[in-house]
Amino acid sequence: MVSVGIQIVEGNPHLRSLLGWHLQQAGYRVHQSASLYQAREVFHMRQPTVVVLDTEVSDGDALEFCGWLQRQQMPFVLMLSARNSEADIVAGLKAGADDYLTKPFGIQEFLARVEALIRRQRATTPPAYLDYGDLKIDLVQRRVRFKDELVDLTPQEFSLLYVLAQAGGVPLSRSELLHRAWPDAIDNPRTIDTHVLSLRKKLETDPRQPSLIQTVRNVGYRFNPDFLNLNQTQGDESVNNKKPPTPGTPSMVALDGNWR
Repeated sequence: MVSVGIQIVEGNPHLRSLLGWHLQQAGYRVHQSASLYQAREVFHMRQPTVVVLDTEVSDGDALEFCGWLQRQQMPFVLMLSARNSEADIVAGLKAGADDYLTKPFGIQEFLARVEALIRRQRATTPPAYLDYGDLKIDLVQRRVRFKDELVDLTPQEFSLLYVLAQAGGVPLSRSELLHRAWPDAIDNPRTIDTHVLSLRKKLETDPRQPSLIQTVRNVGYRFNPDFLNLNQTQGDESVNNKKPPTPGTPSMVALDGNWR
């Protein structure tokens, strides 16, 4: 089983170390951050499944940071706070937290809440690996290989490509792409056009005449798996005449515990 990554954003070094130790003992991979500034860097590098976020971090607004997390890859957020009023709890949940734990709290309750979030993640885990022949998308490592070469994508480009590829050729509107790729984002759906253009420059032989990411008039965009399968089939026949794959059907493997 793939180990689940958990990021702790906590300004108190003693509490941060204590929580990290118990999580490691429970079998999780732990990434610690002492500030919101550091937390952003760690999040991009590690892509944790759960973020434990203390609202009293001193170098910024934890609620704004929680909203920022939801515009990334939507990790589960367990918010910790000494503020226990109904208004504070509601504010935290509305900012994007999936659970809210008030201080002081017991370690066993903390671990149980983390485990509950992991169970929710496992129930909604999408395919963690898409294999379309020449194009391979690894959701766990957040890597894309095209024709055996690693493709350097931004987090936004990766999310958009994954959503398009997972749809397997079904056209998606700009609004639907925006919602699936970056939930809770406030961007205009037309920003999708900019990211599609960037993806085409990195993946298409001729971005002006795209074969992989196609425009569907009056709808939006679609991923064209037949283009990849055609290339793969031709290559296979020239080598050993293997049976070609069914058009539009990638190989999908669901891995527990490393994405939401």
